[in-house]
Amino acid sequence: MNLQYHCQKKSGFTLIELLVVIAIIAILAGMLLP
Repeated sequence: MNLQYHCQKKSGFTLIELLVVIAIIAILAGMLLP
């Protein structure tokens, strides 16, 4: 468990965090673009 947690911590972004960032960017792009 510790090794897995350390690997996720080292990677910086987890898959869920990456999806959230992409979703926010998509929403902002949809608002800015006509």
